[in-house]
Amino acid sequence: MKLWGGRFSEDTNQLVLQYTSSIGFDVRLLPYDIRGSIAHARMLATSGIITPEESRSIIDGLEGILRDYEAGQIEFRLDDEDVHMNVERILTERIGQVAGKLHTARSRNDQVALDMHLWARDAVKALIDGVRKLQQALVEAAEAHLDVIVPGFTHLQRAQPILLAHHFLAYVWMLLRDERRLRGVLDEIDQMPLGAAALAGTTFPISREAVAEELGFSRLYENSLDAVSDRDYLLGLLFACATMMTHLSRLCEELVLWSSEEFGWIELSDAYATGSSIMPQKKNPDVPELVRGKTGRVYGHLIALFTVLKGLPLAYNKDLQEDKEGVFDAVDTVLPALELLAGSIQTMRIKRDRLARAFVSDFSNATDLADYLVRLGLPFREAHAVVGQLVSDAIGKGTNLAGLALTDMQARCPLIQEDVYDVLPERAVIEARASRGGTAPSAVRLQLALIKEQCGLS
Repeated sequence: MKLWGGRFSEDTNQLVLQYTSSIGFDVRLLPYDIRGSIAHARMLATSGIITPEESRSIIDGLEGILRDYEAGQIEFRLDDEDVHMNVERILTERIGQVAGKLHTARSRNDQVALDMHLWARDAVKALIDGVRKLQQALVEAAEAHLDVIVPGFTHLQRAQPILLAHHFLAYVWMLLRDERRLRGVLDEIDQMPLGAAALAGTTFPISREAVAEELGFSRLYENSLDAVSDRDYLLGLLFACATMMTHLSRLCEELVLWSSEEFGWIELSDAYATGSSIMPQKKNPDVPELVRGKTGRVYGHLIALFTVLKGLPLAYNKDLQEDKEGVFDAVDTVLPALELLAGSIQTMRIKRDRLARAFVSDFSNATDLADYLVRLGLPFREAHAVVGQLVSDAIGKGTNLAGLALTDMQARCPLIQEDVYDVLPERAVIEARASRGGTAPSAVRLQLALIKEQCGLS
């Protein structure tokens, strides 16, 4: 008989059993389920609800189940529906009917809520660690390439030269925001739901505070209905993961572009690339492509959980079983993405020779020529028009702005003098942007110091 089967006179339809069972995916909660049960059993004894001997027997049995689980020696049954009932069934087989006292003063509703809080806390900490490793890889890449200039883009059209280090650091700042979001999720997780029981609390004289202290929670849910129905912290986790994947996907898009022959800025390490089954010359950027592609599934999990929650009356509903697979998969998707991108960044080669030729036929210094004219007294809009005409002239002559003769420039604006050629080289364009947050080497070094301090990086 099922542990809940006292009022039932018919066996559960097999398809119903398969459809409603969650053991196929919530088995990963077993270590957290046992940890929470141990704390609960200890509290039941100190509160005088069960004897110390009963508590010790239950705890020893739970610890044995955990050891066997870690050794791969536990057999789970679909008939037991979920991880909680499987653990209780195994515990009963091992220590007898005293196992039935473990479920005093709790429900699977607050039990699973506790398990998910414990799991989510570890998941967020692992994500933060992964974020920091990718930040470190990007910072090291920035420091190693402070002298490398690359075209900066808007609309994927060349705009202005920037330091490659400046480009890398933009992602470090994005990741810092991701880390802060994750730390906010940790604060949301830091509430202990156990003791809410099914929805209304319990008639037993429990100490929720003792369980919270043992499990490392700083506060309790103060409303039992909220305790068993709240999944906001999982929405927060999914939102943080979705936002982070947006950032990773943007970085991956650039790695894919930069590694193409058309750009040729970088070469990915053989360890982080794959080949073609038919074209022997190919070196495919599969890692960034897959990270980019997997972003959509994380978005989907966020929308799916929003949809699950949007119409649920209080308190617990079976719909909430759908909170797990998507969250598990989102974390399982983001964690390796962070690790793989850190490795890709650390091992890729920057093609300095290719980048050194990047500005041969380039007009990304046009804004600096306009600024030069502004300093000579022209209104910016008039200067903008003059430079547009000079760009057109240079295109017609098959050259760039620096390739125009001084007389050609003066024909458009007599104010232009010989010193115009001092502002046109890409190195001069870079050096001129020394404002806070700019791409000049001095500004980027300041930025490096700030981001390393704020991220706690070496």
